[in-house]
Amino acid sequence: MNVTCTDIANMIDHSLLQQTLTDAELDQGCALAKEYNVASVCIKPYYVKRATQLLAGSTVAVGTTIGFPHGGHVTAIKVAEAVQAIQDGARELDMVVNIGKVLSKDWAYVSDDIRAVVELAHRQGALVKVIFENCFLQDEHKERLCQICGEVRADFVKTSTGYGATGATDDDLRLMRRCSPPHVQVKAAGGVRTLERLLAVRQLGVSRVGATATRAILEECRSRL
Repeated sequence: MNVTCTDIANMIDHSLLQQTLTDAELDQGCALAKEYNVASVCIKPYYVKRATQLLAGSTVAVGTTIGFPHGGHVTAIKVAEAVQAIQDGARELDMVVNIGKVLSKDWAYVSDDIRAVVELAHRQGALVKVIFENCFLQDEHKERLCQICGEVRADFVKTSTGYGATGATDDDLRLMRRCSPPHVQVKAAGGVRTLERLLAVRQLGVSRVGATATRAILEECRSRL
């Protein structure tokens, strides 16, 4: 294996977004993220402040969602969510596009919606990952979204929320890497549950993955090394 377990851990956003997770389970998830020293936790918005306290002094970033999971919030509400999240300690924001507007090809609206969150986040030193929810889109939509994300200087394009009909497919990851400029990274979410799958998407140009199977992936990595 040409990569180390540290390399793998640095690719993982440990996902703590399931609706049923209790406060105790969110605490446990933050402890796991800290134990394995992953890139970040992506946690439910109301828990950002607590996660920031739990992860203080570690290198694990706190992230949360914006406009999740359907993307239909008005732009002002997405911006307000971003303001609150950053105020609470979030340094990474996973924002869902307005899917209906994408399907309507109202590209000016879509661009303005993404730009508003990106510009606010960047002024505060936070990153933005733009979630497409590819299961609802055709390739032409995905290609245009990649172009827009490049234009507005988003940090990542992301395949899905993890709660759509499909997650990260090889075809979508190839398209997103090909159609995004070099300054925009690619995040795979949905279906990355094993070390083998993580290594496969890494080969396609993915630099982050959203995962709930973090412990299993990293324990497999340790055993193989």
